[in-house]
Amino acid sequence: MEYIHFGKLVFERAKKHADRAILKFKEEVTGEWKTISWGELAKQVRTIAKSLIELGVKEEDRVAIFSQNMAEIIAVDLACQAVRATIVPMYATSSVSQIDYIINDAEIELIFAGEQLQYDCSVEALKGSKFLKKIVAISPTIKLGGEEAAISFDDFMRHGEESSAEQELEDRMSRLSENDLTTLIYTSGTTGEPKGVILRQSNYLQAMKIHDMRLTNVSSKDVSVCFLPLSHIFERAWTSYCLWKNILVAVCKNPKEIQAFIPEVRPTVMCAVPRFWEKVYMGVNEKIESFPSILQKITHRAIKIGKKRNLEYRRYGKTVPTLLACQYWFYSHTLFHILKKVIGFDRGRLFPVAGAALSDDVNIFLHSVGFNICVGYGLTESTATVSCYNPYNRDYVISSAGDVMPEVEVKIGENDEVLLRGKTITEGYYNKPEVNKDAFIDGWFRTGDAGSLSENGNLVIRERIKDLYKTSNGKYIAPQQVESKLIVDKYIEQAAVIGDQRKFVTALIVPAYEALKSYADSAKIKYDSIEDLVKNEKIIEFYEGRIKSNQKELAAYEQVKKFILLSRPFTSDNGELTLTLKLKRKVIFDHYRDEIEKMYI
Repeated sequence: MEYIHFGKLVFERAKKHADRAILKFKEEVTGEWKTISWGELAKQVRTIAKSLIELGVKEEDRVAIFSQNMAEIIAVDLACQAVRATIVPMYATSSVSQIDYIINDAEIELIFAGEQLQYDCSVEALKGSKFLKKIVAISPTIKLGGEEAAISFDDFMRHGEESSAEQELEDRMSRLSENDLTTLIYTSGTTGEPKGVILRQSNYLQAMKIHDMRLTNVSSKDVSVCFLPLSHIFERAWTSYCLWKNILVAVCKNPKEIQAFIPEVRPTVMCAVPRFWEKVYMGVNEKIESFPSILQKITHRAIKIGKKRNLEYRRYGKTVPTLLACQYWFYSHTLFHILKKVIGFDRGRLFPVAGAALSDDVNIFLHSVGFNICVGYGLTESTATVSCYNPYNRDYVISSAGDVMPEVEVKIGENDEVLLRGKTITEGYYNKPEVNKDAFIDGWFRTGDAGSLSENGNLVIRERIKDLYKTSNGKYIAPQQVESKLIVDKYIEQAAVIGDQRKFVTALIVPAYEALKSYADSAKIKYDSIEDLVKNEKIIEFYEGRIKSNQKELAAYEQVKKFILLSRPFTSDNGELTLTLKLKRKVIFDHYRDEIEKMYI
């Protein structure tokens, strides 16, 4: 099979499927659904490409996309590839200082700003930048402040429509190469400054190839939802794969609206992070708890039947006993179907999950009720997927990140570090020669993750090596594993586990405040504020019971012995989370140093 450069893909698809819808979105002002066909998308991409040329974007120039998910940025992305420019995606929630660093490091002259927040940040960055020269404001609701460097997206498109750069575009497309530097994706920087990961067209095309080899049942009949940030490699690679497979992509601009968005789209496939499915798990269980007692019993029995059928038989390719098959058929067409339909997944076929560890309890539950969850592991530096469940052979192992992908090499190095080699692996970091020396060992990329390979080839990821704790008693703790046990509780939103060089494990707990207030009201616990509530002895006792229950499967030395309930969440605004919502542990521990020390008195 020929793997077509993404700079040509839209035009090739338009020749064969001009009228086929490929993108779907809600119109910003009216809220009406609109679709874009391959033919329409090809026309948009051509116009954007010519306008980029008119604005002076040269081959290998870096162009930033600073926006939430929008159909327009997918078109801009494809146009940049067509003119051989390099895309630098930025998280829509980035601060001025964060984008300023990237602008200077990548020497960005042109930035596409999605909405007012991104536009205002871009204008601030423009004031002190020796590189940034032009801002394109995508949303029609953006109020331009009269800056000479700013242009509306409509005016930008008009430049392309009136352009005579058609021949220049054709010349550039004739030079498209697998060696083109397609993206610089900056890591979120849990420690140290962000690094621009170099990903060439060859990395992306190889990613398409190995996913074709693994996901053999994904087809143009599927429908996907794009709601994770396209600035993140997981969504970027998955949406690229959907375009490659001719899959209709419904673009969700605001991830906070995803619960209402999904039932309207009813996707068959969709990538998501574990936290999304943990919330689904909590929501479904909360719904079950509201059932009359007899229906609760029936539901729990149905889940047990689903677990036996899907995890004990189907997972291993064993013939399902007739009675069990009939029971599961009944529940899958009644109770499970109803549960899925309520949340919009009644047509669901495959759901890739990555970005962090998925709790075993959530994983088992989802498979039991018939969700084909495809757990995987990957990094920006590996163009996403390194390993994932084989969703059709079904011989996946709970607690693992699945089989290593075809043509990706994995070995375990010193300190159990996972090492990678293959055509999807980055050649290194932009402008970081010293960092690159440490990033590779004998041609193998060092992931920084501790893991192991099982006898049957499943990759098991334990923790980031730098995040592993060693208690004063010499026991190793993987904090994410402990945290994943806690945050599946509907009353816990976030958790940060402490234990390095300590006698025992403690935790900072951010309650799910609305759920906590509902409980307090039902238990007739009086409070004046959240600060008051989290200090209430009855509330602390309530959480003690829930934490003890949630971590009963952990070894005694891994279990949280003491905790503090916090009155505010960890956020990226105060530096406690990365833009990908990972904990910045050092920052959190610095902010709560006094509270932590009190737990060890």
